[in-house]
Amino acid sequence: MNLEMIEAGWLSLLPPLIAITLALISKEVYSSLFLGVLTGMGVYCFLTGGNVLQAVTYAFDMIAAKIGENGYMIIFLVLLGSLVVVVTRSGGSNAYGQWAGKRIKNKVSAKLATALLGLLIFVDDGFNCLTVGTVMRPITDKCRISREKLAYLLDATAAPICIIAPISSWAVAVASEVEEAGGLNAFVRTIPYNLYAILTIVMVFYLSITDFDFGPMKKAEENKSSDSAEVQKEEDGVKKGSVPDLVVPILTLIICSILGMAYVGGYFSGRPFAEAIGENPTAGLTLGTFAALLVAMAMYIPRRLMSLREFMTGVIDGIKTMIPALMILILAWALGGVCREMIGTGLFVSNFVTTANLSLSFLPAVVFAVAAFLSFSMGTAWGTFGILLPIVSMICVGTEGAAVLIPSLGATLAGSVYGDHCSPISDTTILASTGAQCEHLKHVETQLPYATLVAVVCFAGYLVAGFTRNPWITVAGAVLLLFLAFGAVHFMERRWNRLHSNQGSEVRHHL
Repeated sequence: MNLEMIEAGWLSLLPPLIAITLALISKEVYSSLFLGVLTGMGVYCFLTGGNVLQAVTYAFDMIAAKIGENGYMIIFLVLLGSLVVVVTRSGGSNAYGQWAGKRIKNKVSAKLATALLGLLIFVDDGFNCLTVGTVMRPITDKCRISREKLAYLLDATAAPICIIAPISSWAVAVASEVEEAGGLNAFVRTIPYNLYAILTIVMVFYLSITDFDFGPMKKAEENKSSDSAEVQKEEDGVKKGSVPDLVVPILTLIICSILGMAYVGGYFSGRPFAEAIGENPTAGLTLGTFAALLVAMAMYIPRRLMSLREFMTGVIDGIKTMIPALMILILAWALGGVCREMIGTGLFVSNFVTTANLSLSFLPAVVFAVAAFLSFSMGTAWGTFGILLPIVSMICVGTEGAAVLIPSLGATLAGSVYGDHCSPISDTTILASTGAQCEHLKHVETQLPYATLVAVVCFAGYLVAGFTRNPWITVAGAVLLLFLAFGAVHFMERRWNRLHSNQGSEVRHHL
């Protein structure tokens, strides 16, 4: 598109607010996202003297443009969907589930295994969600863990670990935005100040070990979701595969994806590895997934686990399974494009940071709140920190500002990840739902209280960071506050249960 961006002021907030509000109210995300895109283009045409027909045309132009820009991601997702289906139909997933089921016998060990695997795959968040979901879903189903909880575990160990891993596509993206502050060295220094990532990982292990839940997630866990029985019925007709039929393609996927990212980024031509894997990670993931499909074909067809026709039918069926997620992703990309490239949502929100007459000691907390709101509205952590990091760096120029530079950069990244983590239009949230095969809006609804509890503690932690400017005091204080918050939730839950128990007793007494 050759249209120039305009400053739409408060109207720039309408598209994301309409999309998110309609999605949460109607429980229907496709039309909500499209109406958000259409609203954004309507605002653009209203302020530039256009008409309704132009707004509709521009909306489809943006959708088409985002399909082209994200072509590698689309190919990667359909190939991965194909890999999941053919591996499942080979019997590999079922065999692995039976093997692991003998060793992972309860909910706690299944949740811990999911979390640990999520932490090990730190190169890319989308790759993390889909790979861990594929491997762990049969096990969590057998341990009667709801799909909503699995989706949360996937989401909470995807972006939060990628944003604090020095070797990841995220690290390189951040380093490129803060070159003047020290590049990759500055990124490493922000890690202790990335409270949302640290506290989310702490929360994941606390919830896994204690088996404690609250809010909509508790209800989902109590209901245990009917998905487990459905999946078992689907697996009754699969081939008699073995554990290697799952493990070998997945290992091929991981190894070849990393090698693919390195190759595409020029590592084998002398470029540093950390820079190479961040150059075009989705292209590398596509190569790795294609390699895994070829390995699966070489393993299954000669052993007659499936014929060539059955294998290709699995490939096509796998593509079909990814269509709902792709539709959401494409519309979310288009909405983000409208906000960033057409009506200046990000610039409007970020201006609050530069115009607020606040002490620099409050800057980390303010930046965290602004980044969280912006990322939630646009559904992108990368787009958010891409806008805010240079602005924060400029604000902190000078003797006093230098002392809060790293805490403020860490707060920017943390707020960006929080918004990305819980926004219904975030690609990571969508892929976590896809990896867990969980209804998307149920995933958003059940994980929002968990993510927001951590975010509230983070805000308090950044007030500490702004005044102490010491990473270890900040982290220790934030972790302590998180456990105090857990205690408060436990206390309120006991009071609530006691209140309802007493009310029930009174009703029975009157009867």
